[in-house]
Amino acid sequence: MAFIECRNLSHTYNAGMENPYKALDDINIKIEQGEFVAILGTNGSGKSTLAKHFNSLLQPTEGICLVDGMDTAREENLWDIRRRVGMVFQNPDNQIIAAIVEDDIGFGPENIGMDPHEIRRRVTAALKAVNMEEFRHFAPHLLSGGQKQRVAIAGALAMDTECLVLDEPTAMLDPVGRQEVMDTVSKLNREKQITVINITHFMEEAALSDRVLVMKQGRILREGTPEEIFQDIRGMKELGLDVPVAAELAYRLEQRGIKLGKAIINREALVKELCQLK
Repeated sequence: MAFIECRNLSHTYNAGMENPYKALDDINIKIEQGEFVAILGTNGSGKSTLAKHFNSLLQPTEGICLVDGMDTAREENLWDIRRRVGMVFQNPDNQIIAAIVEDDIGFGPENIGMDPHEIRRRVTAALKAVNMEEFRHFAPHLLSGGQKQRVAIAGALAMDTECLVLDEPTAMLDPVGRQEVMDTVSKLNREKQITVINITHFMEEAALSDRVLVMKQGRILREGTPEEIFQDIRGMKELGLDVPVAAELAYRLEQRGIKLGKAIINREALVKELCQLK
């Protein structure tokens, strides 16, 4: 059984009202436990609407969304689903509510009446997981954007989450902050087998994933490995999407007659192939 499954899922905003808008149209996907999935698409393609179904912030207008076999539309499943699936949004300032980092991370467990000793254990473990232990007693407003996002991720981990849904988590960060967040997310996926669903406009981030979904007008248009998706440079451009810089450079070199051995999506692979040229 897939960890997250959507069956014929559609979502219409203002359903039954004067100006309905169908944001999702017959979505069928499965996401396995421990997978790292990137979701791409231009603005208005339905990415964020889909993501909000994964922890029941939205419920389907038609079809069904299941999390670990639980129907997200059933109210009795709401708590279990939101414990298993944590969301991190674009602006970290909108997610941090406490004056001290450790208090913010412990807010969720405390809010459900968890034992204080268990809260402290979870806060410590979450800080360690995102490499923020030394900032335990800092005020969040003194942190960088990347550090704030890592605190937001730690807050989800303290709830013992099994899946992180990241809705453009690095969009407001500088390159250093983006690298901090993606290093943290990749480590959690690799070492703790936390399922990661990353909605992003940064193609280098998508290249880190196991699988890429490409959305357009509320539908899943393409699905495959990063290598499969990004080797179609022209097709991605026609969709209004970019590709990793390394993939585009490799494509341009091949257009000039310099043949490289395989689909290239990152700098390391490009450098390796170039070094093997005679």
